[in-house]
Amino acid sequence: MTLRTATLFAATLTTGLSAGLFYSWACSVMPGLARVSDRTFIETMQGINVAIVNPWFMVTFLGSAVLTGLAAALCLPSGARTALPWIVAGLVLYLAMLVITFGLNIPLNNQLDAAGPVDRIADLAAVRVRFEATWVRWNLVRALTSTASFACLAWALVLQGRASAGA
Repeated sequence: MTLRTATLFAATLTTGLSAGLFYSWACSVMPGLARVSDRTFIETMQGINVAIVNPWFMVTFLGSAVLTGLAAALCLPSGARTALPWIVAGLVLYLAMLVITFGLNIPLNNQLDAAGPVDRIADLAAVRVRFEATWVRWNLVRALTSTASFACLAWALVLQGRASAGA
């Protein structure tokens, strides 16, 4: 396996893990939390906001963009350009997801954390209303963009494999 293929494989894998994370939040975690009390919702989301910032998540979440950019760069001098447009599309989609995350979801998480411990929040329902619908909507967009990115990279991997087999 060449460095180019290994890098594209790692980019595809990490992107797939991120897409799966957002997908699971969209179709199970948030629908489940929609059924709990305001207190439980806020307390749980505050706890998750702390727990998710860990090395495994960060390497996957940020590493995907780095690996995808590297995979694109490795295609340029090699002449293996059939996969390149798909890798670039995957990178653009993943970067869009990062922009949404850093521009919308993280600020909402920070607002929720800034509300303080649940036993000190006077109006739990108001805090939840300011957070939940917008966060859920943009998480769905993150799920869609990261899944589309994963699909592009998976197809690029197929094309690269075909090109390697034909060479």
